[in-house]
Amino acid sequence: MAQYLITYLGGGQPSSPEEGQQHFAKYRAWLSSLGDSAVSPANPLKNTSTVNPDGSVTVGSTTSMSGYTIIEAHSMEAALEIAKACPFLEIGGSLEVSELVEMPG
Repeated sequence: MAQYLITYLGGGQPSSPEEGQQHFAKYRAWLSSLGDSAVSPANPLKNTSTVNPDGSVTVGSTTSMSGYTIIEAHSMEAALEIAKACPFLEIGGSLEVSELVEMPG
C-alpha cells in the first residue's frame, strides 16, 4: 500500500475556546476513524524559518503550511476520499495530497 502526505494549508482560527475544542474533537474523531492507515497523524508545525537560495535565513514561512499527516491508502483516489472527510476543510483550510515516493537505498 502506498503512503500519502496530507498537507494542511491555511485555515481560520476558532472564534472562541469552546469552538476550538469542538473542532479539535471532530479532528481527533477523524484521525481515530483512520485506524491503522494513519501512519503519522497530527503533525503541527511552528517556529518556521526559511533557508533561501543564497544561504540567508528569514523567520517565517513562504507558504501557509501548518502541518501534515501521513496515511496509507490503496490509491490516490482513496487518499483523496480520506482527505475530503477531514474537518480541517470546515475551518476554511485546504489540503494537498501527495504520494510519497520510496527512494532506493
